[in-house]
Amino acid sequence: MKTVINRMFVILFASTLLFGCDAVQNANNKQKGAVIGTAGGAVIGGVIGNNTGDGNSALGSIIGGVVGGAAGAIIGNRMDEQAKKIENEIPGAEVERVGEGINVTFDENSGVYFDTEKYNINAKSQEALNKLAGIFKEYPQTNVLVEGHTDNTGSDSYNLTLSKNRAQAVTGFLVDNGIEKGRFTTKWYGETQPKYDNSTADGRAKNRRVELAIVANDELKEEAKEQAEQQEGN
Repeated sequence: MKTVINRMFVILFASTLLFGCDAVQNANNKQKGAVIGTAGGAVIGGVIGNNTGDGNSALGSIIGGVVGGAAGAIIGNRMDEQAKKIENEIPGAEVERVGEGINVTFDENSGVYFDTEKYNINAKSQEALNKLAGIFKEYPQTNVLVEGHTDNTGSDSYNLTLSKNRAQAVTGFLVDNGIEKGRFTTKWYGETQPKYDNSTADGRAKNRRVELAIVANDELKEEAKEQAEQQEGN
């Protein structure tokens, strides 16, 4: 319960800081990327990460790694395009643009899911992940954090192992389909980071999920900074 409360408080706190003014509320995703960086996204990201069980949570990784300013706006534009492709090609995926990154969630009701107590990639999930691999190839200047999560049914150790196996299965499949291994970081949290109420069947199904955080790599950040400097000089 403490983990859930902390997560809710920190997200609400960050939302207040990031979206508390009309300029941000009315901004598109590209513009929000610039404003978040200016508002101190690294500090907010660190707070979020430290309050979700690990310093490298999906939300913390996205918000904590922002460039900000004009360069952040350029990165945000790239992420807008990639997010739209994921939404269009994988309808079951929950796609959320956050700052300069993308948070993608696959649960039991979406494009990538696992049979009960299993971690092998089934045929339906292979179809979705093949499409995702194609998008990652089209946008090579991104790094991807893959996280595994479970509900609270079963022991802590069992759930931790299951979330590890599922997260590694997703990463492994994407690597086997031509995505460079160095682009991935794989984490697993078992039942420690629920997003929904584990007392309901629907909540448990949504908590049995794999989350992806898609962020700009160093090459894209430098390219965006150079473009921003050129724009300022014109």
